[in-house]
Amino acid sequence: MIGLWLNGRPRHTIRAYEADVRTFLAHAGRPLRAVTIGDVQAYGASLAELSSASQSRRLSSVKSLLAFAHRVGYVAFDVGAPVRLPPVKATLGGRIMDEAAVRRMLTLEQDPRNHVLLRLLYLGGLRISEICGLTWRDLVARDDAGQVTVFGKGGKTRVVLLQPGIWRELTNLRLVAAGDEPVFRSRKGGALDASQVHRIVKAAAARAGLPPEVSAHWLRHAHASHALERGAPISLVKTTLGHASVATTPLSACATERQQRALSRGVTLLPGRETCP
Repeated sequence: MIGLWLNGRPRHTIRAYEADVRTFLAHAGRPLRAVTIGDVQAYGASLAELSSASQSRRLSSVKSLLAFAHRVGYVAFDVGAPVRLPPVKATLGGRIMDEAAVRRMLTLEQDPRNHVLLRLLYLGGLRISEICGLTWRDLVARDDAGQVTVFGKGGKTRVVLLQPGIWRELTNLRLVAAGDEPVFRSRKGGALDASQVHRIVKAAAARAGLPPEVSAHWLRHAHASHALERGAPISLVKTTLGHASVATTPLSACATERQQRALSRGVTLLPGRETCP
């Protein structure tokens, strides 16, 4: 049942979710079919010393499995449904870098591959998994600029338009690489993995004097925030990030007060400038 529930999810998601539910089942001390509401509540209580975000994530995994098992008829009742997740304090605001901070990260990165990677994480609003999965076949020229086709979260595909500057830097990396080869190669020749990209971002942040918490996702948040600040339509930023709704984080959290009012009314703002980050 766990295998069916996890089928088709990204590899790192499978590892994390499976660890969560197996820890729960070990705590409950009984098979999935015999789990009760009390078992879920007791497991939630056992997580009290963790942060609210960690508690919420672990319980979310358990509730998701139990809901799936009920939907496919494996269990008679969804015993996780009545259990509420702990409230999680919103901390996104503290994880949005200003443009000067991003500029320092980019300016101080001297390695050509890493410099382009950082720029694409920021300018394209890409996730680490999306960067790692890019091949040259995903890049298509458009006049003096180009576009990149991204295979994103949930198996969704989207197209992100790139400006001439970042497009030139990207194509300069290619040399004679074939279409199915990775855009960002490791020293061993294969595609960079998530841990390697993570280290590149951390090193760039350290050189720029930024907090050690800075990650690739911070650059994604920065893209959303800076694009909105420059007047880009919320609908365009939503599409670039691959979100299904304009109310999805980081959009709703990155929007200014004026933009949040527009979000609540379903209004698309007109751009104040011709370009966004």
